[in-house]
Amino acid sequence: MSTHASCPALLVAAPASGQGKTTVTAALARLHVRQGRRVRVFKCGPDFLDPHWHQLASGAPVHSLDLWINGAPDCARRLHDAACEADLILIEGVMGLFDGDPSAADLAQRFGVPVLAVVDASAMAGTFGALAHGLRDYRPGLPWAGVLANRVGSPRHAGMLQAGLRDPQDWLGALARVSLGEGGAALLPERHLGLVAAHELGDALLRLDAAADALAATPLGQMSASDLQRWAVDFAAPEASEAVPPLLAGRSVAVARDAAFSFIYAANLQTLEQLGARVSFFSPLDGDRLPPCDAVWLPGGYPELHAAQIAANTGLRADLQRHLEAGLPLWAECGGMVALCEAVQLRDGAVQPLWGLLPGQATLHQRLAALGPQQLPVAGEVLRGHTFHYSTLVSGAPVIARSSRPGEASAPDGGESLYRQGSLHASYFHAWFASSPRAVAHLLGGEGA
Repeated sequence: MSTHASCPALLVAAPASGQGKTTVTAALARLHVRQGRRVRVFKCGPDFLDPHWHQLASGAPVHSLDLWINGAPDCARRLHDAACEADLILIEGVMGLFDGDPSAADLAQRFGVPVLAVVDASAMAGTFGALAHGLRDYRPGLPWAGVLANRVGSPRHAGMLQAGLRDPQDWLGALARVSLGEGGAALLPERHLGLVAAHELGDALLRLDAAADALAATPLGQMSASDLQRWAVDFAAPEASEAVPPLLAGRSVAVARDAAFSFIYAANLQTLEQLGARVSFFSPLDGDRLPPCDAVWLPGGYPELHAAQIAANTGLRADLQRHLEAGLPLWAECGGMVALCEAVQLRDGAVQPLWGLLPGQATLHQRLAALGPQQLPVAGEVLRGHTFHYSTLVSGAPVIARSSRPGEASAPDGGESLYRQGSLHASYFHAWFASSPRAVAHLLGGEGA
């Protein structure tokens, strides 16, 4: 492996959520892929939904980068590996540029990646320049690429925005609001946990092409490969990491994967393979039965949107029950845990029965119940990850541990519960498997874990 790799890179950030970062990142990736370039996209911070769009746009797996959850060496390794094979690296930020600890700005500064600021300028004129100036100069030494005005009303509006910039070189163009069809429907639709995943929309690639076509008319979109070199970053290779022990060698892990169980980090599957596991997938929504396996992982997703269909797969429920009665391990994460409950109360008050393999009922709320980075003690190890859910669970299952925020000791009444009932472990906590492969092996029944 080479010790350094140079590649043009941009971190697409914004002053706040909802400014259009995902659309611009995916459109930029799609535009350059259409021109024959190899593009690798990353997401800053934990996210399951935006990466679906970026993977479709780039044609390559998308990993999260978080200086706390991953750790800086893991981030460095993933960026260096990408730089060795790509013509362009794009990193979508999270929330506002300086929001969170660590923030997108911290990541940009740590690795020297220039920031492209996307600003929803639909309701501003001269203030656009002040906002761009603040983003660029608020933190000394922040690598900077420029600013793209989004949701601009007209060419005259764009001219007003451009005129307000102190440095004309900051201007990378203006995008009108890109919508779908005559009705003006959102190009990338949303629901309560974020964007609708790309694989759920049959016309997802057409939507990305529409966004890429719009971006192609801007100075940013008209840049050639040589133009992009102004943002070339030298990514140094980190020191070799400790090899992942093959604690799941010879074992098969069945993973639920469909529209109801879609919150799966590509890096988590990578970790399972490094542990030596054979991974197979099944779809509860398609009526699949449980494939032959030594362990099961039910990831998060949207079971509440498909509760009746999940409950109707009684054959799979029976398979899971037999799996647990045999003492075989099952790790259920957030939505996967909800699917195992006796029932879920939906927002309209209706109660939908579910598989009933974990005691208790989940209740879906209008507001977030929990959000943020978390760490979970598992068998003497610590898994890092995050929590993000709108439901709560009242269960009589034994609680063997609780998660805590970074830098905080776990409190008896705080954090997310880790339930254990027989060979079943379940929690709202979303784990980043690479943070502790040994803990993952323990949850999935690995020898010596």
